[in-house]
Amino acid sequence: MSTARITIARDFTIGEVTRRLFGSFVEHMGRCVYTGIYEPGHPEADENGFRRDVLALTKELGATVIRYPGGNFVSGYNWEDGLGPAENRRRRLDGAWHTVESNEFGLHEFVNWSKLAGTEVMEAVNLGTRGVNAARELVEYANHPGGTYLSDLRRANGAEEPFDIKLWCLGNELDGPWQIGHKTADEYGRLAQEAAKAMKFVDPSIEVVAVGSSNSGMPTFGAWEHTVLSHAYDEVDYVSMHAYYQEHDGDAKSFLATAVDTDYFIESVISTVDAVRAKGKHKKFVDLSFDEWNVWYQTGLDSDDQPHNVSKEWKQHPRLIEDEYNVTDAIVVGTLLNSLLRHGDRVKIANQAQLVNVIAPIRSEENGPAWRQSIFWPFARMAELARGQILRTAVTSDRYETAKFGDADLVDVSATWDEERGRVALFLANRGLEEASEVEVLLHGFTGGRVTRAEVLQVPEGGDRFSSNVEQHQDLVGLVPLDGVAVDGSRATLTLPALSWAVVELEVTPA
Repeated sequence: MSTARITIARDFTIGEVTRRLFGSFVEHMGRCVYTGIYEPGHPEADENGFRRDVLALTKELGATVIRYPGGNFVSGYNWEDGLGPAENRRRRLDGAWHTVESNEFGLHEFVNWSKLAGTEVMEAVNLGTRGVNAARELVEYANHPGGTYLSDLRRANGAEEPFDIKLWCLGNELDGPWQIGHKTADEYGRLAQEAAKAMKFVDPSIEVVAVGSSNSGMPTFGAWEHTVLSHAYDEVDYVSMHAYYQEHDGDAKSFLATAVDTDYFIESVISTVDAVRAKGKHKKFVDLSFDEWNVWYQTGLDSDDQPHNVSKEWKQHPRLIEDEYNVTDAIVVGTLLNSLLRHGDRVKIANQAQLVNVIAPIRSEENGPAWRQSIFWPFARMAELARGQILRTAVTSDRYETAKFGDADLVDVSATWDEERGRVALFLANRGLEEASEVEVLLHGFTGGRVTRAEVLQVPEGGDRFSSNVEQHQDLVGLVPLDGVAVDGSRATLTLPALSWAVVELEVTPA
């Protein structure tokens, strides 16, 4: 059995937990929109065609802000195609995912769906095939009260009040050769600068996200961020990050340690951003928007970064990258959430990609059920319980060797303190494939009381680390009570089963 000691202190905090850390992503890709959140004629569809079962799961998941409509899709998208009566909208070819887009679902539908889901809209503009004018006109259409052609057009289309969208993405992954409208860093930096400026002329209250590197393995990583921000630092509020992880060739040990890479990625981008700030003598800080992250099994990608299962025919909403997530994947997702939370002083927005069907925590079937995947659970519990202040964690854990990331802690953790409710929440993962871990938690500045929540996700009885939730067995992997958590004054102890993710919430009083 391995061991770990975790020390937290009431006076050593990182910052406030921002609710935007628990975001998601809806792209016009595969079955995320059509037969995902929207399916007229489904037994659970409301009068707008929104699936009530998926809405209920979205609320249970706790998603706070949702990025829309892409993703790669946005770089060839005309936002005007999604306006007016659905039967009159233009059908288009989407080159990003080789599909036919009916545009039956557009901006108005998404805003209305978001109101029902209780989520904030994070809208992306097309800086691939379009530019400054289309971006500023979209802001005017969405946010201006009235009295102009575009704002009155919104009102004529049924939305009397402005959408008041505050978060805007200045394109998507334009550093990538696969992207429609791919650009150099200088080309994109100047475009982002001018687009942000023009958009804020229309609505000075908005916040904008510049495109960062598509992943830390890009040949231009670091240089891209530096060049883009050298142009646009004063105009933008965030720079984006994207990262996807998967298990390669059965190397579960490296896969389980991928949050080590996430930590490195975040800290590297912070260093680059702050170097530009120092060089330019800027007063403000540009923060990070980790607006695409998840486990994604990309073994099905060809040399052009397109899934092999993209049809050679042009189809509407075909099945694309509908990954089935297992126990191991859920543990990794829990550690990625820990990394985001530990860097919550600078990572202010994060969006797990995507919400439904497409590499998603929620699955649905056309004219059928919707259910939770294994990765649903760490996200839902952290979105629910991570409140108040993020606590610094000092961890002394047994370590293990990985092929990709060197030594890594067997126990990974993040923690929060909700002073208003008098609760400390611990989010813990045991990366050990075979051994349980005895964990001691030292609470400096707190006196621990009762245990208010103790749950664990682990290999189910009779299953293995590849166990997953499927349509026929929707509840095989989930959270169960974690027994044996003990609190004695300023010390708590617990045992984490092998390959597990757990949440422990303690009632505390300041000592």
